[in-house]
Amino acid sequence: MVTDTLRAARWGIVAPLLLLGGCSWFSWLPWVDKKEVDPLEPAKLVKIAKVEVRLRTAWRGSVGEGLGKKYLRLRPVVLADRVFAVDGYGTVVAFDRFKGKRQWVHKVDPLKRGFLSSLNFFDRSDPSFVGGIGSGGGNIYIGTTTGFLVALSAADGHEVWRADLRSEVLSSAVGEEGLVFLQTEDGRLVALNEETGEQVWVNNNQVPVLTLRGTASPSYAGGMVFTGAASGKVTAIRARNGEPVWEQRVMLPEGRSELERIVDVDGTPLAAGGNVYVAAFQGRVKALRQRDGSQLWEREASSNIDLAEGYNQIYLVDEEDTIFAYDQGTGEVVWKQEALHRRKLSPPVVVSSYLVVGDDEGYLHVLAQSDGRLIGRRKLGGKGIRSGMVDADGLLYVYTNSGKLSAIAIEAR
Repeated sequence: MVTDTLRAARWGIVAPLLLLGGCSWFSWLPWVDKKEVDPLEPAKLVKIAKVEVRLRTAWRGSVGEGLGKKYLRLRPVVLADRVFAVDGYGTVVAFDRFKGKRQWVHKVDPLKRGFLSSLNFFDRSDPSFVGGIGSGGGNIYIGTTTGFLVALSAADGHEVWRADLRSEVLSSAVGEEGLVFLQTEDGRLVALNEETGEQVWVNNNQVPVLTLRGTASPSYAGGMVFTGAASGKVTAIRARNGEPVWEQRVMLPEGRSELERIVDVDGTPLAAGGNVYVAAFQGRVKALRQRDGSQLWEREASSNIDLAEGYNQIYLVDEEDTIFAYDQGTGEVVWKQEALHRRKLSPPVVVSSYLVVGDDEGYLHVLAQSDGRLIGRRKLGGKGIRSGMVDADGLLYVYTNSGKLSAIAIEAR
């Protein structure tokens, strides 16, 4: 009887393991189907039926050590005839955006690695600290995870001022109306004087216990600053004095666990055509009227990266890397593209009549805005493409995880 009990106990342990293991436990048997696709694996790329565009590299340059091992998205910035990019360790590089000639290099707070640095057990293998890069008023703004916003002259890279914000600056800064707007990791939207870096006003948002690693960058339109929060809300604030104009909830936290209740709005609110478009993780995408925050439409969606707009459509990449095109006025789904499932796509960017995304293997994918069909592809490598891309005057600036900045021209074949 004891033997039977032990045998039953052993089977009670082994049986669930076999069930968890699935067919892989028996894959050596000839009659077991070995073609089963793991739903967690990224989609395999298939040949494009008709390639309609060519992706030509106009120039390519290097930016420090790239993004490092931490999850950073550092979109390049275009200002006048230059493009600026920063690596995850504070190296800022300015390039002539048409020819790719390096104009200047500046190191924000170089890392001090003495002989005792090996005794630092806190992430010494990857001490990246840069949060975001923005521009305005002839300056480039570098946010750091050490709590500073540093203003550099776009002309020659010298430091103009720095502001101690006492919290990580993971968002990009935006300069408008003589002010610089940014959001800190502890939920504050801060306005600084563009010339001195002194604080003009601050707006506080409550931060939940558990949030995604990241912070929405503010956007500016019509005298107002729009920003998303980890609480699932989007807020409109009068730029000149910090007066709240309206607040709208994108998603209400649901579920029993803190993980289930994450509803961060980490993508930059998209202001277009008098409306504001915003998406929340594990939540919805909404269209709101810019002047009063009233809702125009909403759809279920989960995304924590920036949206894009073109062809009277709003483009969203969801957490499974399905690309959706919504009618800008009604919110109806015009098309969706699932061929890039789980390929860890970058934020989408509109280039002429095309929509472009990068993936974790370093591929650029070009889609037609009209119907979402894939019409072009090229591998840039560079350990993948996570950062948002920038389109300016027919050139697409792409920054890879390894620190390669490329100017790409998309040409019809």
